[in-house]
Amino acid sequence: MDTSLISYIFVTALIEGCNAIINYIKTMNKGDWQSSLQAFLNSNPDLPEGDEIVEEETACEPKQPRLDIILEKKGRAGKMATIVTGFVLEDAAVSEIASKMKTRLGTGGSSRGGEILIQGDRRKDVLDFLVKAGYKARII
Repeated sequence: MDTSLISYIFVTALIEGCNAIINYIKTMNKGDWQSSLQAFLNSNPDLPEGDEIVEEETACEPKQPRLDIILEKKGRAGKMATIVTGFVLEDAAVSEIASKMKTRLGTGGSSRGGEILIQGDRRKDVLDFLVKAGYKARII
């Protein structure tokens, strides 16, 4: 078969296909796209339904601000204490964090009023613990 004949057949088929598409577009009512879509869906029942759109309700936890780690000597007979301030959690949650921190660091301490007190100068250790726990913290 001659390549010019193949090219002619291809171009003719392409033009006929384009003409069919153009005629379909001309006959379609532009304001009636919903009925056209419904007719298409009815003529193709094997199309998948698709996933349902489900809006997930995420419980928004209050954003935890940056925590401050302070070394304090006042009123402790010269002994140092590391104080962690800036928690916006309830006292029970702060107390639980303090308990885990004291166990991890192997030191004494307490928590009250939204603050954690750790005995001794343990600022870097406290910072490492809080960062690994997912908190933003800084040493002041």
